[in-house]
Amino acid sequence: METVREKVESEDLKEGGGKEGFVSITVEEMKSFYSYTLCCQLLHNDILKKEDGPLLAAQIGSELQKQFAILPGGRGIDGHPVIFLPEFPAFGELPEEELQNVLRYLTSVPSVAASGEGFILIIDRRLDRWAAVRATLLRIAGSFPGNLHLVLVLRPTALFQRTLSDFLFKFNRDEFKMKVVMLSTVTELHAYIDPGQLTTELGGTQQYCHDSWISHRTAIEAFALMVKTVAQTLQAFGTELAETELPNDTEATVDLLHKHTLQKDTMKEDLKVALSQGRRLLACINEPLQTDPDYSMTQDEMENLATVQRLMGQLDETETAFDDFWERHSTKLEQCLQLRHFEKHFREVRPQLDVMFERLSGFSEVSISPAHAEHVLRELSSHEEKACELMDLALSLASEGDRLIENSHYAEDSIRPKCSELRGVCEEIGSTLRSKKGLLLRARELHHALEKAFQWCEDGILLLANQPVDRCQSQDGAEAALQELERYLDTAALHTISDRGAICCQYEAVLNPQLRDHMDKVFQKQSSVQEMFEKRRVSLKKLAAKQTRPVQPVAPRPEVKSPLSSPNSERKERRYSADSALCKKGESLVHNGSTRHASLSEEEENLAVLRRHVMNELLETERAYVEELLCVLEGYAAEMDNPAMAHLIPSTLQSKKDILFGNMPEIYQFHKRTFLKDLEAYTDCPELVGRCFLERMKDLQIYEAYCQNKPRSESLWRQCSDCAFFQECQKKLEHKLGLDSYLLKPVQRITKYQLLLKELLKYSKGCDGANDLQEALSSILGILKAVNDSMHLIAITGYEGNLSDLGRLLMQGSFSVWTEHKKGHAKVKDLARFKPMQRHLFLHEKALLFCKKREENGEGYEKAPSYSFKHSLSMSAVGITENAKGDNKKFEIWSNSREEVFIVQAPTAEIKTAWVNEIRKVLTQQLKACRDATQQKSSDSPNPTSNNSSVSLSPFRSSAQKNQRKQDEKKVEPNPTSEANSCPSPKHKGWNKPSLSADASEENDGFSSGEDPMTSDIEDEVVKKLAPGKYSVVADCEKAGPQELSVKSGDMVQLIREGEDGQWFVKNLRSGKEGWVAAANLLSLISESKSSQSLSSSDGSVSGNLSTSSSCSETYTSFSDIKP
Repeated sequence: METVREKVESEDLKEGGGKEGFVSITVEEMKSFYSYTLCCQLLHNDILKKEDGPLLAAQIGSELQKQFAILPGGRGIDGHPVIFLPEFPAFGELPEEELQNVLRYLTSVPSVAASGEGFILIIDRRLDRWAAVRATLLRIAGSFPGNLHLVLVLRPTALFQRTLSDFLFKFNRDEFKMKVVMLSTVTELHAYIDPGQLTTELGGTQQYCHDSWISHRTAIEAFALMVKTVAQTLQAFGTELAETELPNDTEATVDLLHKHTLQKDTMKEDLKVALSQGRRLLACINEPLQTDPDYSMTQDEMENLATVQRLMGQLDETETAFDDFWERHSTKLEQCLQLRHFEKHFREVRPQLDVMFERLSGFSEVSISPAHAEHVLRELSSHEEKACELMDLALSLASEGDRLIENSHYAEDSIRPKCSELRGVCEEIGSTLRSKKGLLLRARELHHALEKAFQWCEDGILLLANQPVDRCQSQDGAEAALQELERYLDTAALHTISDRGAICCQYEAVLNPQLRDHMDKVFQKQSSVQEMFEKRRVSLKKLAAKQTRPVQPVAPRPEVKSPLSSPNSERKERRYSADSALCKKGESLVHNGSTRHASLSEEEENLAVLRRHVMNELLETERAYVEELLCVLEGYAAEMDNPAMAHLIPSTLQSKKDILFGNMPEIYQFHKRTFLKDLEAYTDCPELVGRCFLERMKDLQIYEAYCQNKPRSESLWRQCSDCAFFQECQKKLEHKLGLDSYLLKPVQRITKYQLLLKELLKYSKGCDGANDLQEALSSILGILKAVNDSMHLIAITGYEGNLSDLGRLLMQGSFSVWTEHKKGHAKVKDLARFKPMQRHLFLHEKALLFCKKREENGEGYEKAPSYSFKHSLSMSAVGITENAKGDNKKFEIWSNSREEVFIVQAPTAEIKTAWVNEIRKVLTQQLKACRDATQQKSSDSPNPTSNNSSVSLSPFRSSAQKNQRKQDEKKVEPNPTSEANSCPSPKHKGWNKPSLSADASEENDGFSSGEDPMTSDIEDEVVKKLAPGKYSVVADCEKAGPQELSVKSGDMVQLIREGEDGQWFVKNLRSGKEGWVAAANLLSLISESKSSQSLSSSDGSVSGNLSTSSSCSETYTSFSDIKP
């Protein structure tokens, strides 16, 4: 069947890429719509003869009620309509407007054909004077709106007035400019008009009631207007239905079907009301005929009857056409809903089938023992049950698709491939299941055969070992033992495997190296056992044939001491454990070996097809994007400079082109001239397209400026969206969507790139360009994050400084914040605050800003929140405590030796960890910069040397140093008092790790306890010797073990001795308790060794520098506090 293809953008019909869905509109549907609209148009055009139309009876009801002019419905001899002006003494006093309205209305009632013949005007002035007659004729000559064929005047009957009228009429005939006939009696009138066409007032027989005539006219005109309204509404609704695009999701389709059904029901109700009113009107017109069968209708009444009947007929035809068109439209919507359900179920089932197929394909059919084979078979059976349920669901969905196709669904071209795809995947899964299960069953069968043979050998060995030697010395005993052997050998055919070649051929598909090796061992064991049986048989035959002196036979297993104890079970366990180890060792090789080698090239080809598919979508959407940008720039931006369109541009839009469009021209030029061509160069190698993104990453940052301008553009658009300029531009471009939809395209495009890169990366694992794709994806995500952060950053208000001076924005987010301040030596909570403050934190490289998030107002981009600046902390003077108040979502940020503490609670533990890590990085970088500056200063000044000092050129501790230190610790008694009051002896190794170590960083898992991750790349490192003295605790540290010491920031401790892994044994001078603490958490205050080279000395060492510099000290302190 021929169809008209209507293109519909449907993402749901896309399968992993840029396919376009099509909806077929059949010729029958087009004919139905055309027939329906034609009926509506005919009905509309047939209501009134003129579009601007005459006056309605309801509008001039008071004028008609005066009855100074009537239309009784009669016709002249030649069919001319008759208008009768009865006696009306106040005719001369009538306002001109009233006379005009009544005459204009009366002349519009007859049909066009009858009006074209011309009207006959009868003027009854028998009781009036000639002056009134003359005045009446003059007014009519000047104001009659229609074609006037003849004027018949019944002149005054009074003698004087009749004589006067006869005389003066001859002189004034030409003054009237129309054909006027003066009549003396009504009898003379009958010569011009048949009495049957005249009312009884004029000597005729026609029955006329003016009130009934007005009532009929009002009803007919009301019905005509109703029909006209219905026709217009039906036509508009039909056009709306025909132009409706099918939705892309189930909910929208249900809503649209419900909406259109309600509209249809309303239309049907309007039609029902109109038909009901038409039937009542017909009954009123035919009422005289019902009461008097001999009643003869006037020509006007017959025309009214024909008009109403024609309208009723056309209403019936329109209703029939509407019903037919609605039936087709509702069927289309129902089919659309069925399609959306089908596609939704397909999207749910298809990935599950892929997962199941991948799981089954990767399911190993290798087994190392009968028990393992049974276990693997049970696992496969559980997978088989799930796979069967899933396949039943998929095949049911395919059958549903077949039913849709059988019912002539419009999306047959989309449904059929999906049904085929579902059946194909189910067939593949079923085939894989059967193959895996068959291999496992054969492997189990072989395992059982080998196990049976092995057990036969073991039982045979046990039989030989358990034969009593003393009984075999006699002939009877030898014969009995021989018969026992013969009986056992007779069972060999049932329990052993004989033809190795046949076995290899039969089970070739399941023979892996482990199983083949096990089979060789079983065959070897069979041969050995059979040989042992043969030797024993020969010996027993000799004993049974001739009695000789007792011979002690040698047992095949001399280690067997007693018949009651058998090595069978132990030997089996040893064999199985050895086989298991061998199988486990080779399992991965078998798994990745020949069983998958055959499908490797096919899998690579499938991945290549998918990569090309994604690349095609990238290129097609990129070309469409460039065209859309060009369309906007030429159709809107350029038109703002067009003088011919200047009068349509409102004042609020004048000179605002840069605000409305931002840097869209720059974006267009980049994509048109550069990026699109670069992408096309990678058409044949999509896995390398990541390089293109990396090369143009700086250029793609132009989107940041566009997104930052978007709120201003959005606000300007809302002010001017209804102006005639945009409507005219949209009309010229024939766009269904407004400009605001196209202004959103750049934002959508920069977001689309990361989705396409993810798809390419998924299908490019192991390819040459995979790393570039990963890096490009990370860079694009970085740009999106920077754009998002910048949108928040520009919303900050109340900050007096320059935000750009704070360095790069690293992170931003909302938190609950409590504050604590130290007043003197006591900690006081602010107003005992239990309820936290809600703050939005902005982490820069140089400062941390605390802002209050304001209410969101406006629409679109103007709905973005604003932030009121409240507080800031310099990153050079802050520290952090990773865990606070026992809550894994809280951490502390403090400054100035904890005089000001902010307890921050993140929404989740993951967000808290991310923020702590990012702050740690900032503090680590500051610490490294401080150390570099200190080392530079130290290298510029000479350092005193002594025998007790130790300088290490490597951050790593040598093994000799470690061993020496361990030996020294064994020799020295751990006397805290003596060690605290004496200088360190040469036996004690010096502090081989800087006291200002940043070893707690989570990023430095690769360093040992003696390493400093921040200085591991520095070749010349001054190592601090153990210096007994007083130290200051720089961060809170909770007790983690029985021998560790809990300390608080600011506590003073006395060093007693050095331990392993950066731990010092100290005494807390505040509490008097002793225990181990991390050396990195201590800063030297008073050193008892003046001569030793120490980082805490006052002669320009690192510790001294850090103690005198508050900013550096706080930076290090905070870093050490991250992870004690």
